[in-house]
Amino acid sequence: MAIKNLEDLYIHQLKDLYSACKQSMSVVTEMGRAAKSRELSEALIAGNQGISRGMEILAEICNKHDADPTGEHCRGMEGLVIEARKHAIEEDFGDEDTQDAAIITQYQRLSHYAIAGYGCVRTFANRLGHDDDGARLQECLDNTHSGDEHMTRIAEGGVNQAAVDGQ
Repeated sequence: MAIKNLEDLYIHQLKDLYSACKQSMSVVTEMGRAAKSRELSEALIAGNQGISRGMEILAEICNKHDADPTGEHCRGMEGLVIEARKHAIEEDFGDEDTQDAAIITQYQRLSHYAIAGYGCVRTFANRLGHDDDGARLQECLDNTHSGDEHMTRIAEGGVNQAAVDGQ
């Protein structure tokens, strides 16, 4: 697809973000299974539910614009997923609490990529006059940001201290 204008870029980025979300779901599930902390595991399950809801919204917006949401492969998220798997699941950890800290780190990297993506497509939607799209994308952005903040609270509320205590 040639990107001739902002509308084309908007659709391209929606598809790319859909791909990013789809790719992240498997590693978030794996991290949820690997997490020692029950609170962290539950947050990752909730995170996957949020990712799934975001994908639904992205698909609905794409369909509204006669675009197939599955038409792109996000190489940026592909790399982040590889890194998350390597550094949060496959790494040889001497202590489970340190692994939980690593899981939070990798989840937040995935989230920050999604936050950037949602912010960009929301801004494009608003500039293009797609106000309903913009409102729905803002909802996705808010939810992703909220999940990121929740992970910070989990880290600061005990996971990082437990990792220090386990040394």
